[in-house]
Amino acid sequence: MSFAVWLTGLSGSGKSAIARELLAQLHARGVDAAVLESDVLRTQLTPFPRYDEADREFFYGAMIEMGLVLLKTRPVLFDATANLRKYRDAARKRISRFAEVYVDTPLEVCSSRDTKGLYKSGKAATLPGVGAPYEAPLSPELTVHGDRGTPAAAASGIMALLAAKGWI
Repeated sequence: MSFAVWLTGLSGSGKSAIARELLAQLHARGVDAAVLESDVLRTQLTPFPRYDEADREFFYGAMIEMGLVLLKTRPVLFDATANLRKYRDAARKRISRFAEVYVDTPLEVCSSRDTKGLYKSGKAATLPGVGAPYEAPLSPELTVHGDRGTPAAAASGIMALLAAKGWI
């Protein structure tokens, strides 16, 4: 039976690096998982994003629907900020085997890693944690710190969680 892991955190927190490591560790155990990366999907689902609440509501709803389709055949890793809890909670309500992983990284560290130029651009006005709210999870299944350790170590922690739940 499949499961979903939602990696949430600010832009630059390390979500994508951890998702790549987690995918590699799952593959090494023979688990064929899929990654839904918001940066990639956004270009297809909302090519001219407004980053307002209606736009985000549509985008995360569509992302959850894609995840539900994929979950019929494989585990899914959601690599997406989902800045409001309600977006992640919507996935939790629809996916029985769901784990939320908070990639907790200080804003200053995220800003210093800004490979996309989001923190320094005009997009900062809509960037979660800067110009838009970011609601950290209240009770994530796991919190990892994107400013400590390595993405591989964080992925190993997630693997331990999945094993403890009996999902792998």
